[in-house]
Amino acid sequence: MYNYIKGYVKIGENNYIVVENNGIGYQIFVGNPFSFPTDKEVCIYTYCHISEKEYSLYGFQTLEEKELFLKLINVKGLGPKMALPMLATGSVAGIIDAIDRENILYLKKFPKIGEKVARQIILDLKGKLASQVSAGIVSSNFDELVSVLESLGYKSLNIKKILPQMDESHDIELQVKEALKLLLK
Repeated sequence: MYNYIKGYVKIGENNYIVVENNGIGYQIFVGNPFSFPTDKEVCIYTYCHISEKEYSLYGFQTLEEKELFLKLINVKGLGPKMALPMLATGSVAGIIDAIDRENILYLKKFPKIGEKVARQIILDLKGKLASQVSAGIVSSNFDELVSVLESLGYKSLNIKKILPQMDESHDIELQVKEALKLLLK
């Protein structure tokens, strides 16, 4: 529903922040609310979780974190409230490495993750994360560019092909011009 929200962090509590955008305060559950600067504009990648009991927004500082979170919550027995602390206390690379190496002890160090859930995570995700996260690293630097190009009707597969040729230090207008030249070739 929401891909990201740009706004100002106004309140930070134990497990959530409030981001103000155009006069609306969004309560967003995050792994570490104190890692977000207050009263400074930030871009928070979001996931909207809807269930019978709740309607919640979960936030991430990078697209890489969000992609891993989405994979984790698809594991049987692992919901958003269990996956979020994993990202708060562990690095994305560390979690992926633990899954690929079948390091159950590393996964069990996270809150509420027992041996059964750790084994299920490995069973469901081993070998499926490394390529997705590395693709997420490239595209996270160009989120706005990708969004603009998709709104112009270009397919995401074609856009991803040209991203490695783009210079991320340019402003968005120059990036769009360069991307259009590459896409029209």
